[in-house]
Amino acid sequence: MGLFSWFSRKSSVEIIDTPDKLAAVVGYGHDTYTGRAVSSSQAMQLTTVFACVRVLSESMGMLPCKLFEQTDRIRKPATKHKLYSLLTIAPNDYMTAQEFWELLMVCLCLRGNFYAYKVKVMGEVVELLPIDPGAVTPTLDTDYEPSYQVKFKNGTTETLTQDDIWHVRGLTLDGLTGLNPVAYAREAIALGLATEEHGARMFKNGATPTGILKTAESLSDTAFNRLKEQFQENHQGMANSHKPMILEMGLDWKPISLNAEDSQFLETRKFQRDEICAIYRVPPHLVANLEKASFNNIEELGLSFVNYGLVSYMTRIESRINVGLLKPSDRGRYYAKFNAAALLRGNLKARYESYGQGINWGILSPNDCRELEDMNPREGGDHYLTPLNMTTNPESNNNADKETA
Repeated sequence: MGLFSWFSRKSSVEIIDTPDKLAAVVGYGHDTYTGRAVSSSQAMQLTTVFACVRVLSESMGMLPCKLFEQTDRIRKPATKHKLYSLLTIAPNDYMTAQEFWELLMVCLCLRGNFYAYKVKVMGEVVELLPIDPGAVTPTLDTDYEPSYQVKFKNGTTETLTQDDIWHVRGLTLDGLTGLNPVAYAREAIALGLATEEHGARMFKNGATPTGILKTAESLSDTAFNRLKEQFQENHQGMANSHKPMILEMGLDWKPISLNAEDSQFLETRKFQRDEICAIYRVPPHLVANLEKASFNNIEELGLSFVNYGLVSYMTRIESRINVGLLKPSDRGRYYAKFNAAALLRGNLKARYESYGQGINWGILSPNDCRELEDMNPREGGDHYLTPLNMTTNPESNNNADKETA
């Protein structure tokens, strides 16, 4: 069997390859003090984790990534390079570029590493096939050469080099393997899952405070069991929370528990939500937490998300493209870059104000702006304006004004 067939869609990589992965499959994962085991899939069941991962992955998927060619001071899209279509249109024959970047971000957010097999023709990468991070074990030999042990679905294991594997890693302690955010933040995630489960169980058993039934008489076993069954059947759960209670034999209902707000239950859930947002550097308002958002700071929060949340991922991926996908002879001439301006696609006012400033200062021409808006060029729209008070020879302009006067 050829190596390429192992990476085809019909033969996906083996998922169960390590004790931690096996534990996650059977329902266990990283141990926590709450007693809950947290794996990547279980972490996604927490609303805030799901929302943060979705915001990061979908935001990155919206950004077009293009390959550019630079000769002297001239930069232009390298549309004739084979890597251009992989980054912009489709990295393989079953995924779009958007789906590929989204998957890459999901792997970084939940596993800390992303791996893809590089299919090459004549030394150039023509296809990228994602590999489950749980099926790859990276190592660094004594010569500082990385290798990747990949276990396949058919049970075979192959050791590949970085010539075959494209590896994008997150924050790392050893320079090779990215840290798993779920593993390092497992206590915070487990506490969020535990409080969520506590709230669900509270509403399952009834939203009203629990209490005791008190009587001065002694109940027989028959009467006690009948009372217990009748109480659970008629008064337990949300559907029965407002039914009237009929008591006999001098029974009296005494509530004894505190409500959820008094026990700081809601505050704990809010704190865990903010803490998980901090882990992923996602502003709370992007996960529907508008408690601290206002008209004065929400725009700054959005800019902070781009500058400190997305840009770090963009530069990380761009660097790995330049190093891991381009041939050594192409490095320095070609480079990849994400276009963060695509995040303004839904803000027409901000785009046009930016275009106006670019035209007034001679940075853009009208046709440059029309091209960014997918409009056809207009006649005379290729001229670049230069403000008169910003020319390099203002005296010539003054003399011209005197002559015309």
